Amino acid sequence: MAYTLEVREVSLRFGGVRALTEVSFGVNDGELFSIIGPNGAGKTSIVNCISGRYKPTEGKLFYRGKDITGLNPNARPALGIGRTFQNLALFRTMSVLDNVRVGSHPIGHTDFFSNALKLPWTQREEQSLADIAWELIEFLDLTEVAHRRVADLPFGIQKRVELARALAARPKLLLLDEPAGGLNHTEINGLGELIKRIRDERRITILLVEHHMSMVMSICDKVVALDFGKKIAEGTPAQVKNDEAVILAYLGTTK
Repeated sequence: MAYTLEVREVSLRFGGVRALTEVSFGVNDGELFSIIGPNGAGKTSIVNCISGRYKPTEGKLFYRGKDITGLNPNARPALGIGRTFQNLALFRTMSVLDNVRVGSHPIGHTDFFSNALKLPWTQREEQSLADIAWELIEFLDLTEVAHRRVADLPFGIQKRVELARALAARPKLLLLDEPAGGLNHTEINGLGELIKRIRDERRITILLVEHHMSMVMSICDKVVALDFGKKIAEGTPAQVKNDEAVILAYLGTTK
């Protein structure tokens, strides 16, 4: 069976610095898959390669069997690849609703001239995209803040807005780059449950990059561990958690 996402011997260099070295793994359809590792392990680098922000120095990336290694990053959402960012990339002076509507742009078909002429089909599409935005706002419990500026909202709610915006493009593969960063313990527990709901109810394959081990171990099907840009372990959460190379990377000592 073909993987939804396959990373095949990907290496990434910045001058003489190796960020990734021959990293390989495959993510199955419907899987909740996580990449873990200490700071500087290469977690965000691999997500940036998958999303197209970086082009691997060596190796290949495949999405549903299609080679996307050199594909323009702007073309990836139309294929069904969405992502959130470690540092929030929201339009802070815009409302929650408008931020989510922006996220649906990749699945729209209108153009400047059609909009200028106010053709009937553009109005129907606009209404359809608005319906998608409202459905996601309700799904993520953002209805009460839908018309408020993002900048005026607590950080935890802003994280949910970014999730809504990423989901607005109807991705089949969602890349989450450290979504628990900056959240408190209660918020992290709630986020873990929300990520599972997104996978189960919306039938989305999820690749989660995270350093909160308790959340990863409680919700993920499979885990890959990186250290200094190299894969050091792969398996179920229990297998990876008890792997001596992983324990050494995190704690500086083996069992």
